[in-house]
Amino acid sequence: MIAALDHLTLCASFRAGAVGAYETLLGRQAEDGRLQLANVGLAIEDEASTARLSAMVFATAALDKAERLLERRGVRTERMGETLALASAASHGVPIALVERAVPLKAAALKASDEAASISSLDHVVVRTPNPERAIAFYAGRLGLDLRLDRSNPKWNARLLFFRCGDLVVEIAHDISKGVSDGPDQLWGLSWRTRDIGRCHARLAKAGVEVTAPRDGRRPGTQVFSVTSHTANVPTIVIGGVEHW
Repeated sequence: MIAALDHLTLCASFRAGAVGAYETLLGRQAEDGRLQLANVGLAIEDEASTARLSAMVFATAALDKAERLLERRGVRTERMGETLALASAASHGVPIALVERAVPLKAAALKASDEAASISSLDHVVVRTPNPERAIAFYAGRLGLDLRLDRSNPKWNARLLFFRCGDLVVEIAHDISKGVSDGPDQLWGLSWRTRDIGRCHARLAKAGVEVTAPRDGRRPGTQVFSVTSHTANVPTIVIGGVEHW
């Protein structure tokens, strides 16, 4: 049913500033407020409240078939033109929609950086949940995403669920110490990929983006660094050493 994550939506009261910040961060040019990477788009919209990630929009080859399948799986939806929006209660508070797209969009043109120093694609999007079993039932059972990892680590105080979706992962994170509850899930953070983490880090630092020093990632052979500006309040890391899932 779901072929890929088509795009993420970010809302900001300072839309022009947020677009410019993400052009700098990703090293890509925006078109009508949307930046396109190799495997996902980022659409930035006006919002009067605090900047935040506001929606995940998945791609499907046949929207009518997806609508019927979701109905059979007990997921309420609403057709809004060319978009199929899932009921908030069904997605446990995370705004989710589907669009019909057979051919992936091409990555946006580079902006004052070479390909190796830019952000090439999205590695994973993070959703925080107070109820990991409920998340498995929804993302695997209802949406049909492929659960590739279910791991708890007391050192991280986290249970992590990795659902593969095309060439990226939807990561569901649960704080073990908080226990399980029926509260809403939260669309939370992003991890971007770069082909050369050293050159990407140098490019961002030169552009005035606040970044931490590169450190070893949790996956063998990877390095990551955190980005603490130019993200419109979205928790963000950049990862190198990974081409695809």
